[in-house]
Amino acid sequence: MAQQDFYKILSEDIRLQEGLTACINCGTCTAICPAAEFYNYDPRIIADIVQSKDNDKIETLLKSDTIWYCGECLSCKTRCPRSNTPGFIIQALRHLSHTLGYFVESEKGRQSLAIKRTTGDEILRSGYCMFVDRITGEMHPEQGPVWEWVRKNAKEVYERLGGNYKGDGAGAMRKIPDDALAELKKIFDVSGGTAFFENIEKCSEQKAKEMGLQFDDTQDCEYFKHVYCTNNNEHTKN
Repeated sequence: MAQQDFYKILSEDIRLQEGLTACINCGTCTAICPAAEFYNYDPRIIADIVQSKDNDKIETLLKSDTIWYCGECLSCKTRCPRSNTPGFIIQALRHLSHTLGYFVESEKGRQSLAIKRTTGDEILRSGYCMFVDRITGEMHPEQGPVWEWVRKNAKEVYERLGGNYKGDGAGAMRKIPDDALAELKKIFDVSGGTAFFENIEKCSEQKAKEMGLQFDDTQDCEYFKHVYCTNNNEHTKN
């Protein structure tokens, strides 16, 4: 089967159209980039590779950890003298990597399943990116012991702060009505979000089989725990 023209596919993405005009390789984006300070990441090189239209190099990017280091702060957009936005280029690369299933070929890319099953599924389940009940100490130890007390006493805490924990009407942590959740689900269906999520699951399941890890639709399966916790400690600069 003939190799796909990755640059042609990328060039049809509005994010690349908006994000890459004419990179002059000045390196201003790298100088301002917080991720470049810590990770093995250089937005100047990303822009240069995509602009080169080198299919092999673009494919390597799509299968690499590199495109997952950007935090999308868009500091690059504010500094580029040619109005490029490497952060938008990264968005286009990530989308194509997900579409082609290449994201499972890198450690950071495989973490897409964790994002989908925590934040993504939570949006459809409760209407929130993250809901207090499911931010457990086991999954988020960085929250510390005080958070466990807050979580167990959420109703009282939110009431004291003027919230409306799981209540009807307005207020922080209010219950999102069923009709609103149904409308949100329909938006995902029509916009392609549902199919996008399903593809992440399908590709992740295939990778789990390849790695010999048990896979199901929970956060307790071997593959989810692997992608959620694994760090090869080769991502940051020495």
